[in-house]
Amino acid sequence: MPFLRTSLLSAEPAGVLESLEELFALAHAMEQEAANKYDSLADGMRWQGKDDLAEVFTRLAAAERDHVDSVTQWSQSRSGKMPDPAMVRWEAPETLDEEAAAEVKTSRLMTPYRALAMAARNEERAFAFWSYLAAYSADPEIKKASEAMAKEELGHVATLRKERRRAYHREHGRKPDQVPAQLDRVAARRLELCLGTHLAALERRLEGPAAVRTRELREDTMRMAEDARDFGSFPGALELRDAQMIAEALVDGYLEGAERSDEAERVEILQKLAEKAISRLAWLRSLAAE
Repeated sequence: MPFLRTSLLSAEPAGVLESLEELFALAHAMEQEAANKYDSLADGMRWQGKDDLAEVFTRLAAAERDHVDSVTQWSQSRSGKMPDPAMVRWEAPETLDEEAAAEVKTSRLMTPYRALAMAARNEERAFAFWSYLAAYSADPEIKKASEAMAKEELGHVATLRKERRRAYHREHGRKPDQVPAQLDRVAARRLELCLGTHLAALERRLEGPAAVRTRELREDTMRMAEDARDFGSFPGALELRDAQMIAEALVDGYLEGAERSDEAERVEILQKLAEKAISRLAWLRSLAAE
């Protein structure tokens, strides 16, 4: 997996993984911490009588416990033993930072949509974390396993963004397949080409590994423009927005398109586009956070 800056993270990892056993221990700790945090938030929401939010965090906790079980099974199949917490040498990225957790507990404006948006950002941080470890690992086996973890986190992001979109439509009384009427609509290909122009300008302002990664994204964006063909109908006004907003709109468009399509080939294409688009969005956000 290509180099990814870690400004999505609260702190850069303190080193690289030295064994698969250490990787399993770290992955297990991260997923368990997330499950515990979501359980705690669910309890807090119930205590406040916010049953809709309690349900969201209960589902998130259950999903994280499934991830814990998956890591445990992976560890047992590869190393013949359970993940060992004693092998975790440094702190993993937090599920929610203190400010975000406080907002969940105290804000009267907190909704299922906003809660799911925070959870999606957590998975993006986990993606950045595993991408960093994959990029800097000298051991091919550890690199491959870290890349697998990063890809898994991308899948979690996709799932959460779908849930977030549904929550938005529920909160605003609109069905997911209802597209607001607008005169000026553009296809995904046109937005991809527009985003490619933004990335070219960004590349000229960067140097070193960041410039290399941005060039890779720009080249991939040009290929994505061809793969997207005539898919989608997006507000034409997006062409006037910044790279991150265009990138996010494309992520949601590909995810929603894959969910609604009943053509197997089209679904596969859109799912691949969504995965690439999520990775691209995470990169752009990491640059913006710098």
